[in-house]
Amino acid sequence: PGWLLSPSGRPYLDSILQKNQRRVFGLLERPVLPPTLAAPTVTYKLFLSGKSGVGKTALVAALAGTPVPPIHHETLGIEATRVFWPAKPRASGRPVIFQLQFWD
Repeated sequence: PGWLLSPSGRPYLDSILQKNQRRVFGLLERPVLPPTLAAPTVTYKLFLSGKSGVGKTALVAALAGTPVPPIHHETLGIEATRVFWPAKPRASGRPVIFQLQFWD
């Protein structure tokens, strides 16, 4: 569980942080790692659906490290947000970077 804060996991965590806050990546951007630490990227598309005003957009903002909207307003259409998260699964022991695409 504490792998990201260990010396071996710290470079992966630093690749997704900027000034100790989660970095917002553009559509064509991704975390940059040295070639010796290259890790495969596993992509998941997560579609959030539910009643208006229950906190779907606030949840995505909190997970993405962006400010949570202070007042409620309906999301027009679909907002897509990408979040990168490095992990080291116990079964493989090899670091993987998860790319979570939240569709709200």
